[in-house]
Amino acid sequence: MKDKFTLGSFLKYLVLITGTIVAILPLLVVFIGSFKSNEEFLTTGVLTLPQKLDLSNYKTAFINGQMLLGFKNTLIIFIISMVGKLTLGSMFAYAVNRFNFKFKKIIVILFMIAMLIPSITSQVATFQVIEGLGLFNSIWSVIILNLGTDVISLYIFMQYLDEIPISLDESAYLDGAGYFQIFWKIILPNLKAPIVTMLIISGVGVYNDFYNPFLYMPSAKLKVISTALFAFKGPYGTNWPVILAGVIIVILPILVVFVTLQKYIYNGVAGSVK
Repeated sequence: MKDKFTLGSFLKYLVLITGTIVAILPLLVVFIGSFKSNEEFLTTGVLTLPQKLDLSNYKTAFINGQMLLGFKNTLIIFIISMVGKLTLGSMFAYAVNRFNFKFKKIIVILFMIAMLIPSITSQVATFQVIEGLGLFNSIWSVIILNLGTDVISLYIFMQYLDEIPISLDESAYLDGAGYFQIFWKIILPNLKAPIVTMLIISGVGVYNDFYNPFLYMPSAKLKVISTALFAFKGPYGTNWPVILAGVIIVILPILVVFVTLQKYIYNGVAGSVK
């Protein structure tokens, strides 16, 4: 029994270490390469340390790549999209969890079926709707597309709503509070953990989104961080250190947010499993 436990522990740590190396190694290659000159990058190994610490690649990537403009547009899309997405998702979960209404099960089933349909199959219709609304080449086109909730947020919010006693709703209702007041003053403050969890899980998708901004916001003035990075393939197509510096600049904000909020993410996921 002891031998089996030792072998199991060895395999467990071997898998964990292998997974960590596979995840970190590409990031390490990108980080080291971003400090090299183009000639040094092409003539040395990918893990060979640079001869000197040169930040010129970061300066070139940030200024010439219009990263500031990309961050500004990304921040606008991120804030409006996530506020709307989390508000609509939590309200939908509240309505499904707390109320019995006609066609409730059908609505939930249709909602889940819609999430199972590959989004690429509806792109032609989506494009026609966005163009018909006059939102093409507008920042609002991507925001509107991001506002829909998803099965993951619905599931996580509903799991937490099960932990909030209905007696709180009933007490507030007897005191004269309406359903919207109950939601804003009682339910929403108790959903902080799942809100932070979904802020990261869905927020990473919004932050990294390339397809929608590239398709619906082709204007150079509407660059987001992903399309700004994609633009490097032209003038800096052969200058890999500048491209890698741009990659590091893109990674840093979401990495800082994740490290700052990681305890809330773990608590939110653990709470949803309960």
